[in-house]
Amino acid sequence: MSHIVYRKRIPAEGDPASGGKSSSRYTTYDIRHTIYDTMWTFLISIKYFLSRRREGMISLISVISVVGVALGVAALIIVLSIMNGFDEEVKNKIIGTYAHIVVMNEDGISDYGSLVDKIGTIEGVSNVSEFINGQAILKKADSISGVILKGINADKESGVTNVTNYAAGAVRKLTPGTVILGRELMRNENISVGDTVEIFRPYSATDIRKNALEVVGEFNSGRYDYDANMAIIDIKTAQDFFKLENKITGVGIRIQDAMAVNKIKRKLQDMFGYQYVVKSWMDLDRNLVAALSLEKKMMFIILTLIVMVACFNISGSLIMMVMEKGRDIGILKAIGATRLGISFIFLMQGALIGLAGVIAGGISGIYLSGRINNVSAFIEKITGVEIFPSDVYYFTKIPVKTNILDICVIVGMALLLSVVAGVYPAWKASRLDPVEALRFE
Repeated sequence: MSHIVYRKRIPAEGDPASGGKSSSRYTTYDIRHTIYDTMWTFLISIKYFLSRRREGMISLISVISVVGVALGVAALIIVLSIMNGFDEEVKNKIIGTYAHIVVMNEDGISDYGSLVDKIGTIEGVSNVSEFINGQAILKKADSISGVILKGINADKESGVTNVTNYAAGAVRKLTPGTVILGRELMRNENISVGDTVEIFRPYSATDIRKNALEVVGEFNSGRYDYDANMAIIDIKTAQDFFKLENKITGVGIRIQDAMAVNKIKRKLQDMFGYQYVVKSWMDLDRNLVAALSLEKKMMFIILTLIVMVACFNISGSLIMMVMEKGRDIGILKAIGATRLGISFIFLMQGALIGLAGVIAGGISGIYLSGRINNVSAFIEKITGVEIFPSDVYYFTKIPVKTNILDICVIVGMALLLSVVAGVYPAWKASRLDPVEALRFE
């Protein structure tokens, strides 16, 4: 290997650089020496990491540190993957029950045909369908409950929401004089398909609109609040019931990218001004979306504490190692090792412990995330306790979505904490006096 050198000009006495006129001299530095300075510290770090210690307790603490980091990283990956899965499933439920964007007017929209055509010309809009929303009272025998009555265009609704899928094809049976009820509403009021129910809407003490409707189907969206309070009827029946004549209360819009709703929402608001209310699916369930985001952040912070505890163990094991390797540090300093070189040895030692834990935890976390339902089934078999009851969560299995960005953040955070944990032991080792270290050797 040839030497890699560079030359640095050093002004001599009387040199023009210093105001004189005499010549200058040059000195030569060997970059290879710098590489060697780095390599010997790295090799010693690896040697200390792999070698057995005279004090078995130090080795045990190092192993515990690696296991602690691994458990923390694995727990973070598994929990965040499950929360990403839940987040996606819940958002799909929200997006499925609502249109991506709704445009409404409390006084009703009369010329809604031209409104639908105008919205359809906007880039990114896939489908548009009109609807009517209003409150009503549902009566079955002696049982009475308040419901949200929604009138839909059965031919267009499937292009805007997933209600058609949730109703298992019952929307095709929707005609004037029929109704589709949520599964939870039917269960709570003891209603079956084929039964006749009455809906009421009082306009005054003497003017009460009443309709008798046949239940032709049920829908199950997986959202209790929606399934327990919603009734769906034909839009013509809704116009008559709410005395809207030929008006509607709003239009639902489906766009190509459900996550880009804010951009199109702003376009619609600019187009129609404040004559209409424009809301996205995020606005319609803002509290739930915000709660999901906050919950994920809080779980990340809480589980990061596990990694921080493991990093305290790293710091403790490195401090004990500095005490054990005092003689070695003294010898290295006596033969010319710099404080920076000694510090680097122990910083690298902390990084290696963290790296071992990150690799073990990362592999375990990704592996278990993909098989979390198998793990859940095994625990249920052993304990006899149902961990994930489908009648509560409305999912047949635990939803999991592993996000590569989350994994990168977790790995980077764990490695950074591991290096930080080695700062104090490294500084302590660099300050060790070689004379004191070798006095009794």
